[in-house]
Order: sequence, then structure tokens, then C-alpha cells
Amino acid sequence: MAKNYLTLNEINAYKASFNLSNYVWNIIDGWDKFSKFTVGNQFVRAIDLIPANILEGFGRYGKKDKISFYRIARASTYESLDWLEKSKNRKPINKKEYDYIFKILKDLPREINSLIKYTNNHLTIKIYGETKK
Repeated sequence: MAKNYLTLNEINAYKASFNLSNYVWNIIDGWDKFSKFTVGNQFVRAIDLIPANILEGFGRYGKKDKISFYRIARASTYESLDWLEKSKNRKPINKKEYDYIFKILKDLPREINSLIKYTNNHLTIKIYGETKK
């Protein structure tokens, strides 16, 4: 019986956060210099770290290592929400952009938690012929 393995294309949190990071980049690219330098740089950095850490965790061998990176991705989601609120309050982002980004950021922690739970429950490692959970 062949074992089914999780592939990167099956990780909804990765796909959603990757697409969102590009969406945010394109918005911030149109901001004035001051807004880009102050809020924009931090917002892009935080939102880019979400898919980057999911991918890094995916590429790790051990369960604890994977989950550690997934947790960092989840924390970057909350940081991104803070930069989104600052963008809204300081007005470089419009309501339509805000609503779209907010909806995805609001759902990402649940998606990442599902990934953590899946990793915890399904990852097994063979060491010297013995299966370890």
C-alpha cells in the first residue's frame, strides 16, 4: 500500500499567502515614497514571511522543526494584520484593498493551525527501521 504524502500544492495556507504577498506588493509599489519607506517596507517584509516560513517548514525533515516554522508563519500573519490596520488608518490603502487583504489574513491562522495539526498527526519518520511519530 502506497503512503500518500502532502504536497506543496495541497497546502492552502501556502497558496493563499503566496498570492496575497504578491497582491500586497503590487499595491505598495504604487504608494508614495514616504508611505513605502515607513509602513510599506514593514508590511511587505511581514507578509512575505508567511509563505516563506511555510515553505521552509515544509522542506524540513523533523516534525518539531516543521511546526516551528509554521508557527513563525502564523505570527507573521498577525504582524501583517497590524501593518494592514496602520495602512488603513494612515490612508495609503483603500477600503476594497483593505477588505480583500483582511479576509485572507483573518483566515490564514486557522489554515496554518490545520497544517500544524496535520503535521502532528500524520508525520512519521523511520529511524533505523523503526517508525517514530
